[in-house]
Amino acid sequence: MYFEYEDRKITVNIADRAQLEREVLARLSAKRGFSLATINLDHMVKLEQDAEFLAAYAAQDLVVADGRPVVWLSQLARRPVHLMPGSDMVIPLCRMAAETGASVSLVGSTSQALSDAQEALLAAVPGLEVTWCHAPSGVFDPESEEAADILTELAERQVGLCFLALGAPKQERLAARGRILAPKVGFASVGAGLDFLGGHQRRAPLWLRRMALEWLWRALSNPIRMVPRYLKCVGILPRQIRAALRLRRTL
Repeated sequence: MYFEYEDRKITVNIADRAQLEREVLARLSAKRGFSLATINLDHMVKLEQDAEFLAAYAAQDLVVADGRPVVWLSQLARRPVHLMPGSDMVIPLCRMAAETGASVSLVGSTSQALSDAQEALLAAVPGLEVTWCHAPSGVFDPESEEAADILTELAERQVGLCFLALGAPKQERLAARGRILAPKVGFASVGAGLDFLGGHQRRAPLWLRRMALEWLWRALSNPIRMVPRYLKCVGILPRQIRAALRLRRTL
């Protein structure tokens, strides 16, 4: 499944968890870095508006579907992919890191949130090694010297897997830069995934997620921020549906 922007295609190239596990285990075992992005409608809105974000997304090695609308569009195009939210991937990825002996780093959010997330991960994943937690400054820029210092530190510490909890587009742009400055590190952009683990944000209950209503929970929890975002997401759906139908006809 892919989405077209200008002269680029953003391909959801990991269809399910089994494929993701095979790819990540192979890369961690070989100390061969990667960048993992989780595409959703909000990202798709930003991809239309931000050329730097589009370039960073095109540089990602692995892309999964984070959001049911992406899954539904893939089904409409008859190129189905499974739902794999970034927040659901944190613990499974840590298990893969522990299995391969790869150390883990947490970058983003706040120092307290990272400390609490680290505690939760160590309790959930036996044998996990978390070697470094770092909360960047409040004015963090993925192209800054501060970002270069973070990536150098990851490389020097020989980190195998780094979770980026900086929000889009910063985390994806940092991951793309990391593929150059820290090529042996695996980067996973997980948004609020670490905040959920540490209890600093509350995720929608499982029953709401199963009903595809997590968006409603988030909108009600923070309407000033989330309602305008979701309106933009709704705005791109008609043309994405048309694009999926065109893709369907190419089979």
